[in-house]
Amino acid sequence: MTVQALGYVGVRAPGIEDWSRYGGGLLGLQRIDKTRSTCAFRMDDRKQRIVVDGSGGQGIAFFGWEVADAGALDALGARLEAAGVSVAHGSRALADERHVKDLIVLNDPNGNRLELFHGAETASDAFRPGRSISGFRTGPLGLGHAVLNVESEQTIATLLPFYRDLLGFRLTDFYTKPFSAYFMHVNPRHHSLALIKTGKNAVHHIMMELYSFDDVGQGLDIAQMEDGRIATTLGRHTSDFITSFYTWTPSGFMVEYGWGARSIDMQTWQAYERTEGPSLWGHERGWLPEAERNAAREKRMQLARDGVRQPVQVIEGNYQVNAGVCPWWDAQKQRSA
Repeated sequence: MTVQALGYVGVRAPGIEDWSRYGGGLLGLQRIDKTRSTCAFRMDDRKQRIVVDGSGGQGIAFFGWEVADAGALDALGARLEAAGVSVAHGSRALADERHVKDLIVLNDPNGNRLELFHGAETASDAFRPGRSISGFRTGPLGLGHAVLNVESEQTIATLLPFYRDLLGFRLTDFYTKPFSAYFMHVNPRHHSLALIKTGKNAVHHIMMELYSFDDVGQGLDIAQMEDGRIATTLGRHTSDFITSFYTWTPSGFMVEYGWGARSIDMQTWQAYERTEGPSLWGHERGWLPEAERNAAREKRMQLARDGVRQPVQVIEGNYQVNAGVCPWWDAQKQRSA
């Protein structure tokens, strides 16, 4: 009776046309028309993953977290109510709008609207991307991950037990410099939710993982042709090893667009504190205050001086093994063995 994946996200926007161009033309999502002021996007066999309300506002309106079945949903609702959390049963009309069998609605301690659901509907027709891409890595891993800005350490201390003890998230790892960040998982994806202390309460970003590295590179080409679209440059994370870049959405938060994230073994994983900072290389964050941006740069430079490397993470079908030998790499493997 725990959350299993991030199933869908609802977005606020001043209108839907900017999202149509951004979601389809850059991200490669498939637009599904709903009403004059709302639209939805597919990214796989699900009927919808991203829902956009273009009647005004910015940010994310709700997060849809998936559970296994009706029994898990009922048990999770009972656990939340026993802990004093106000829970409302979603109406039949709302379930139909979300294309799920059933759902409950609540707020986390920071006021973020959560919709816990089961039985997401799948589409009868194949996913048709808005631009030519190989597809997204979703399935049991969910649509990707979400990262929340939080105001203070106290906010983190309130949110962590809520997600961990009540919803079943597990701490993956964390760091405190150049800023505090806590990463939590609910499936083999390194994190489905993270909390970053930035001095404000808002959505930081959501992540979408592509099947092909070239999908990411071609998306980067598109993003670089738009002034102000790039929020964080291409780089590679120390946490999930993903190679990615970030863009500003029309709703004021970011989307991380990446390839090659690692999977973790949930049965054996032990949470720990990381000291190497957020990125192995790249990921210049223009939105960070100057002091923190400089600290992040120095972390990356130190990793370079120390020769820190991580294996590329691939899945069956999206790589080929080169023939030949590399004496340097063979020596590195012998040392590690």
